[in-house]
Parts: sequence; structure tokens; C-alpha cells
Amino acid sequence: MPRTKGDHEARRRDVSEAVWQVMATRGFAGLTLRAVAAELDATTGLLTHYFPSKRALVEYALDLLEQRTIARPRRHGGAGLAALRDALLDILPLTAEATDSNRIWVSSWDAALSDPTLSTDYARKYAQSRDRLTERVAAAQELGELPPGDPADIAVGAQAFVLGLVVQTLFDPAAFPPQRQVGLLDDYLSTLTARTDPTTITRHDPDGRP
Repeated sequence: MPRTKGDHEARRRDVSEAVWQVMATRGFAGLTLRAVAAELDATTGLLTHYFPSKRALVEYALDLLEQRTIARPRRHGGAGLAALRDALLDILPLTAEATDSNRIWVSSWDAALSDPTLSTDYARKYAQSRDRLTERVAAAQELGELPPGDPADIAVGAQAFVLGLVVQTLFDPAAFPPQRQVGLLDDYLSTLTARTDPTTITRHDPDGRP
């Protein structure tokens, strides 16, 4: 009996779920045709119909990860600084699903760094994320919630802060439960809202002396 289009789509969904489970449990480094086949309780020969090479599997996995990341529910707490806070909270591993996504993203960095095409694509994605943060920073400045300054520079710092917190949380989740992650983010945002008088800043030389 010939397979229908519905059968094919259902099988693709099964494959997608198997790819996701392998990445979530073994990290990106553990993503192999054999591992996906075992998750599906199928043969690697069946999977070559979908992925003729490891590169094809990697590209599919990254597309799947991006689709799931985009499809995740987003916070909408308001405009300006509230919107910036929401965007940063959406990045943090505050739930099991967000933890899985972040674990896969971080574990995929090694593959991206060793592949010029993937590296360029990742640079584009993080640049787009900074652009979105920049828009929210600029809106907060217009509302008077953040002091003047280059919104793009502030967005770079915010992205660097939140990604650093992601990495620390993934390595030591007991030390960074959700409540602490949120608290640290709010502490960071409070430093942005403080209007520092430049004349009060004590500058140091490269050796750390005043």
C-alpha cells in the first residue's frame, strides 16, 4: 500500500522529535545518525532518506532549533524598559524548555566555530538579536527610563550579560535557580538606569592603581 503525504509528514515530525530529544539529552556533540535512529527505534538506513550526510543532519537540527526558539511564547509586559527586560528574560533558561534550547545552542557553538558557513550564520543571528535589543533600548531612552548613550552599545552589553548568565546557569543550575537569574538580571538593569556622574568615577591605570 503506497504511503500518503500524511504518512510522510507524520514521519518527518517523528524524526524531528527524535533529533530534538537527542540534542536535549546528549548535546549537539552527541547528534549522530545512529543516535537519532536509536531514539526512533529505526535503522540508520531509514534516516539516510532524510539526511544523506552528517552535514544535512546538522543543518536540519539547527533549522529545527531556530524554529522552536522562534515559536516559544514571549513575554509582553509593556514598552520601553519593560520590553527590554522581557526580551532578556526570554533568553534565560528559566523553564525546562528554555533550558533544553539553551543547552543545545551552547553545545552547537563548537560546530559553528569550526564551520565558516555556520559561523557566518550564527554571527548574523546574534546581530539580529542585538538589533532587536537596540530598538528596545532606544525606546526606553525615549521614555526617559534609560540615560542617553549609544543604544547599540548598551544592547551589546545586555546581550553579553545575559549570554554569560546562560552559560553559568547551564554549568551550575543549583547555584543559579530561576529566582536568582531574574534577580541578577534586575540588578544588571538597575545599573543601566543609574545616571552616573562621570566626575565621580575613579579611574585606574592598567595595573589597577588609582
